[in-house]
Amino acid sequence: MKKYAFEYIMEVRDYECDLQGIVNNANYQHYLEHTRHKFLEAHNVSFADLHNRGIDAVVARVSIDYKNSLKPGDKFASRLNLVKDGIKYTFFQDIYRLPDEKVCIKARIDSVTIINGRLGICQELEDLVEKIAAEIAE
Repeated sequence: MKKYAFEYIMEVRDYECDLQGIVNNANYQHYLEHTRHKFLEAHNVSFADLHNRGIDAVVARVSIDYKNSLKPGDKFASRLNLVKDGIKYTFFQDIYRLPDEKVCIKARIDSVTIINGRLGICQELEDLVEKIAAEIAE
């Protein structure tokens, strides 16, 4: 199995599903965002703190490949890796249904940081990318 920097377990709630009884495609973006926030929180990086200092991490691009649908009550693992790609911080995120590990989506989220209104480099994210690269290399 692929090595991930972070995993967060969730469960599908009924209201996240559409008439076909499967998770509405837009809700997968919520799952991905929540996982990114939990990942940063686990590494003591706070969006609120960054914002208060004039640093805003924003999504620049989202690409999602939908593979298999989740249904009400399904438990799933949302996993991610983080790499630096030029000025972008790229999150590779996959969602797997549990317990059978069936891949549901594969996503790539490119984000950038705006510092005091200008595109810039966030030192906290730079440090986190280095830390994750070292952990995955082990």
